[in-house]
Formats: sequence, C-alpha cells, structure tokens
Amino acid sequence: MVGSRTASADAAHPPEDLLRRLTPQVLGAVVRRYGHFDAAEDAVQEALLAAAVQWPSKGVPDDPRAWLITAASRRLTDLLRSEQARRRREETAARRLVPGAGTAPGADRSAAGAAADGDDTLTVLFLCCHPALTPASQIALSLRAVGGLTTAEIARAFLVPEAAMTRRISRAKRRIADSGVPFAVPPPDERPARLRAVLHVLYLVFNEGYAATSGPSLQRTDLAAEAIRLARIVHRLLPGDSEAAGLLALMLLTDARRPARTTPDGTLVPMDEQDRGLWDTGLVAEGVELVTAALNRSRSRGEVGPYQLQAAISAVHDEAPSAEETDWPQILALYEVLMGVSDNPVVALNRAVALAMVRGPDTALPVLDGIEAEGRLGGDHRLPAVRAHLLAMAGDTAGASEHYLAAARLTSSLQQQRYLHTRAARAGGAGPPAR
Repeated sequence: MVGSRTASADAAHPPEDLLRRLTPQVLGAVVRRYGHFDAAEDAVQEALLAAAVQWPSKGVPDDPRAWLITAASRRLTDLLRSEQARRRREETAARRLVPGAGTAPGADRSAAGAAADGDDTLTVLFLCCHPALTPASQIALSLRAVGGLTTAEIARAFLVPEAAMTRRISRAKRRIADSGVPFAVPPPDERPARLRAVLHVLYLVFNEGYAATSGPSLQRTDLAAEAIRLARIVHRLLPGDSEAAGLLALMLLTDARRPARTTPDGTLVPMDEQDRGLWDTGLVAEGVELVTAALNRSRSRGEVGPYQLQAAISAVHDEAPSAEETDWPQILALYEVLMGVSDNPVVALNRAVALAMVRGPDTALPVLDGIEAEGRLGGDHRLPAVRAHLLAMAGDTAGASEHYLAAARLTSSLQQQRYLHTRAARAGGAGPPAR
C-alpha cells in the first residue's frame, strides 16, 4: 500500500466523493488485469468499504486509486484462488468416482495484463448498459459499478427491498459474464446504439431523482446529483458528442429550478408560480453555453438530437424573466422539431401544452384526444393532469376538477397527489402542469 496523507490535508476532497469518482477507474483497471467482471466488481466494493472505514481516521493515501486497485486485486486474487481450490477439489472427487477422467485446465487469468493508466469509466458504463440487460438492470448496475453506490443505497433510492436489488444486480453481472463480451469500448458500428443506452440510463436516473415516481418526497436530490455527476464524466470523455453535451445541459437547466420547485414543507410549486430569484443562475449559464455549442455543432452536421432539443426548450424557460414573458412560440417550434426526431407520447403531451399557450386550449384539447386514443400513456397521471389544466384554461372548472382528481388517483407520489388535490379544489385558478 502507498503512504497516507493526514486526514486534514484531504478535507477539500471528502472520501465519499473521492471514492465515487474513483470507482469506475478502479473497476476498469481490475477487470483489465484479471477479467471476471462479476467477481472484480465484488472485490472493488470490498475495497471501497475498507477505504470508507480506514481513510477518515488514517488519512487518504497519496495515490488513492493505486491503493484501491491493490486492495481490490488482493481480494479478487483470494476469491479466484478459493474458486480454483474448490474446482480442484471437485475435479479430484470426480476422478475418484470416474476413473480416467481428465482434469480441466485452470482458468487463472490473473496475468491477463497490467491495468491501463487511462480512465475506463466510459468502458465500464458501456458494459453496464449492455443491450442484453433490461433498463432496470442497466440502471442498478451503473449506479453500483460506476456511481459507487452500495446495493442498500440503490435499493432505498428505488424503494425496493435490498435482497431484491441484490438479486437484480447479481443477475445482471451473470448476464454480462455469460455473454462473453470483452472489456473494451464497443466496435465503431456498435458505439452509437450503446452510447444511446448509456445516455438513456442517465436520463432515467435523473428523472427519478427530479420527480420521484413514488414515495413521500417529490425529489431525490442524491439521485439527480449522481446522474449529473455521471453525465459530466461522459461529456468529459466524449467532448465532441453533441447529445452527451445536450443531456448534461438538460440536467443542469432542469436542476437549476430545483430550489424553487417546492415549499419548505415539500409542497410542489408549478413553474409559473416559482420564485425565479431562487433559480441557480450558474447552472443556467452553464447549461445554456453547453446546449448552444452542441446545437451549433449539430446544425453543421445536419443532425440535431432529442436531448439537445429538450435542453433548448429548458433554456427558453430558464432565460424568461417571468412566466408571462416566456417565449411560447419558440417553445412550440422546438417541440415541433422534437416531434420529428422522437416518437415519444410525453413529448406529444408537452407539445399540446405549448400549443394551448400559443393558440388556446380549444386547439390543444383535440390533440390530447389523439394521444389518449393511441393508448401509450394509459395509466400515466400526466395525461389527465394536462387535460385538467387545459379544461381550466377553457373555463370548464368542473371538468378540470374531475380530471385533476383522476390524475391524483394514478400517481404513487404523495406530493404529486397533494398538489393535484389542491388543484382540483381550486380548479378555476389552475396554473400550468408542474415541471
């Protein structure tokens, strides 16, 4: 092990933050050296636990990455030796039972090569988002292997028992091991699809953090922050990818409104009623700069992606001095473009809101009828919530109240239910759907 600094010398870099940043780098190095992704991931988790226990009192090592790689390598070596010893015992027993049976060659891959000095974060993310895994498994494995979250933390975030999350992660690791996929960046012809999977996973994690689908809290700031951190890593590793930049911009521009999105008791505040003085102007400026550069690159190539367009819409909202000064015609135009590149019913729903703000609710309500007829938002509270908002705009307070209550019955979020019941009670003064 390398030497340690004093704990006070590393006060600017809390061990928890440092461990999360180093997790994918350490995992990548250990997998490159030994293979065995599933066992390597377990060994890295044990090394992280040892660091979390030792570093706060003994100080952070001079080279924390090397410390973790060494600790994980030792643990993995022990695991592999134990597994090989078990196999030898089984083979010996088999030879006794079946005379003449041969022995299987040992699969010692501990000398598969030294760890690369580069950052393997993106490679690990690609592996965690392998198309053989379900989206739920991709999310769970990414948060553990790249985000550095423990299984218990992930289980709490998604409100499932820890045992169930353990099984989900274990199945995902076995699926990757059984697939035989090499630990390497996918070949050029597979990268676009795999990168889309990575970005989609980060998008889902952020959405769950920003608007929790269930539970007592509207937001889970830890999940949103983790998604932003990982999106920053992807953007840093792929600075020329406009969609990676667009996704990061979208997260920043959306998260900038978080301080004004709830009252101190957690009650949801719709965008048109938020105190814009509470919005994080630093995040807004960073997000606008990112999406502007991304759109300029994409326009020159003739390929603007959905994350960039969503970020551009958020930028229009964030740059408006007040709700009344929001440039709804520009937002509607951006949604029209987005509809051309994203066959998504939620996009169609948001476009209907923009259409109502520009041309009136009577124009937008038939659009909702078409969305409902498609059936792709069946059981989603957002469809009746938007219909209630448009009916309130049109002066149909009874219809608005009815649909707000219908929306409340469809959501598992207690804060959303509270908001929708409040809107139902005063439907005549309903504001835009919460964002």
